[in-house]
Amino acid sequence: MILEAVDVHKSYYNPENTLHILKGIDLRVKEGEVVSIVGPSGAGKSTLLHIMGGLDRPNKGKVVLDGDNVYSLNDADRARMRNQKVGFVFQFYHLLPEFTALENVILPALIQQNQGKRKSFETRGLEILKGVGLQKRAEHKPHQLSGGEQQRVAIARALINEPKVIFCDEPTGNLDSESGEEIIRLLMELNKKNKQTLVIVTHDEGIAGLSHRRIQMRDGRLTSGGEAS
Repeated sequence: MILEAVDVHKSYYNPENTLHILKGIDLRVKEGEVVSIVGPSGAGKSTLLHIMGGLDRPNKGKVVLDGDNVYSLNDADRARMRNQKVGFVFQFYHLLPEFTALENVILPALIQQNQGKRKSFETRGLEILKGVGLQKRAEHKPHQLSGGEQQRVAIARALINEPKVIFCDEPTGNLDSESGEEIIRLLMELNKKNKQTLVIVTHDEGIAGLSHRRIQMRDGRLTSGGEAS
C-alpha cells in the first residue's frame, strides 16, 4: 500500500457547537491505483483529501504515506515530505499570476533544491509541459491561458518532483465539458504511462467511471469502496 488512513476523525469547534466532519475513516490505496472519492457536498471529501496529503491534521487517527507516518513528523519534515512525495491539483489552479507557465511548473523543485540547478529543472519542466501538450505555451502567463490550459500547467507542476501520489480536488470542477474531458484523458494517460497513483475528489462521473475504484462518502463516513482489493 502506498497510502493508508486509519480511524481518521476531524472536527471543528466553536462556542456554539462542534462540527464533526470525518467520523472514523479507514482507507487504503495501492501504488498505481486511481481512486475517486464521490459523495454529496458536505460529506467530508475535500477534508479527507487534505488530511491524507498532509495539509490538515486530524483530531484522531493516522495517515501513512510511502512508509511515513505523516502526523508523527514535525512541521519541517512534513513539509519536506509533501514537497517530495505529494502533488496537488486543485479546482482553481492556484498558479502564481506573475510567473510564466514554466516558472509555475518548476517552483516546487526550486523550493527543495538550490538555484544552481535551475537550468536542469527548466529542461525537465519543458519536457513535462510537452507531455501535457503545452510546450508552445511555456512562456505565457496564466492570464494568457484558457482554464483547461491552466489546469494542465497545474498538473505539470504536480509532476515536477515525481511524487508518489497526486491528490486532485475537483480537477474538472471549474472547466467546461470539453476542457474537463481533456483533463480526464490526461490524468488517465498519466496513470497508464507512469503508473501514477491518483486520489481524486470529484463530482464528475466521467472521472469516477474510469477510476479503478470508486469510494462513496456520506456524512463523514465511507459507505463503500474503502478497502483495496
